[in-house]
Amino acid sequence: MLARFGHVLKNSGKRGLAAMIAGTLCVAVAAVSQASAAAGGVVKVRLGGDRSETRIVIDLDRSATGKVVSDGAGDRRLVIALPGVGAVSGLQGGGQGLVGAWTVENSPTGARLKVDLAGDAVIKRRFLLPPADGATSYRYVIDLASGAAPQPQTPALRADGVTLISNPAPMRAPPLALKKIVVIDAGHGGKDPGAIGASGVEKEVTLAAAQALKARLERTGRYRVVMTRDSDVYVPLETRVPIARRAGADLFISLHADSGPTTQTRGASVYTLADRAVSRSAKLVSKDDWFMKASLQGDRGVSGILFDLTQRATKNRSATFAEMLLDRISDNDILLLRRSHREAGLAVLLAPDVPAVLLEMGFVNNPEDEAFLRDPQGRAKLVNAVAETVDAYFAQETRLAAR
Repeated sequence: MLARFGHVLKNSGKRGLAAMIAGTLCVAVAAVSQASAAAGGVVKVRLGGDRSETRIVIDLDRSATGKVVSDGAGDRRLVIALPGVGAVSGLQGGGQGLVGAWTVENSPTGARLKVDLAGDAVIKRRFLLPPADGATSYRYVIDLASGAAPQPQTPALRADGVTLISNPAPMRAPPLALKKIVVIDAGHGGKDPGAIGASGVEKEVTLAAAQALKARLERTGRYRVVMTRDSDVYVPLETRVPIARRAGADLFISLHADSGPTTQTRGASVYTLADRAVSRSAKLVSKDDWFMKASLQGDRGVSGILFDLTQRATKNRSATFAEMLLDRISDNDILLLRRSHREAGLAVLLAPDVPAVLLEMGFVNNPEDEAFLRDPQGRAKLVNAVAETVDAYFAQETRLAAR
């Protein structure tokens, strides 16, 4: 191969060599340009409106044209193609107004927005807005209006009694399979080592367990997992909850390892938010303007009532998950502390609308617990208990929602 290349160089001369290099560079630049063109694009999707009119806004990092692949007539599945535009894997969300659920998927030609309509709807208008008035992204806007469902035709009877249906009702598209979003928080990290054990420090144990849990959940294909850290870096406490909220988390699990006053104390425990910490949660919400979700900024009294109801429901769901987790850990013959369900005002538990638990997996200053958590097989046993609880928790949520 090298000898042949040398022969080509010898006989082609400088002009031929320059042309060869130029051609190679053109191909390389074209390939890079195509790759970068498909790499980015869709930043996020926003919804607004009600069951009479709903607006879908696709935030883009570039200009784009949209094409209606399916208008949702009959099967209530709206599909919009964005040729030449890429999307981050896992973009999805629940509904509002005429939108039941949505997801953005990549295809060979570009991104596709798939929308499950909550009712009969028609596309009223579509248009692209460039960056302006403080907006830094392009916005592809789709306005939906409620449309009357097509009236079923009255079947006709033939003389021999056979029923004729000229236009059978179209089949509904199966619902979008949205993945639940689970945020895993590996405690401590970077300059914050956490508790000190005989063989190492807490941050090492929590990261190993978090990575194992992520892999275990993703193997099911039912979850999109977001990590607050996936390496030995320092992540401030006050930024961990916002990471979960920006991801639209359905569940937040913070992993830690305890340290006791003596080396004899051992066992796992689970923390949920204490009642006394609700005021801290309210201050955090107010600071981050989370009341915007309710569109009730003008009435603080109503907003306060809404916050209390949301906080109470989230607290109950967190407690439900905690009890299920403790049962599953016990069933797997993993030692628990005597008082294993505890409450505290920990920063990672403060989100008012994301069920959250903090799992103390054991005591790193206890030789048996530390050995168990550092052993891949022992760690896998605990991780499986957590993953099985996640499955059971969401299965129960689905059953309750279907009632």
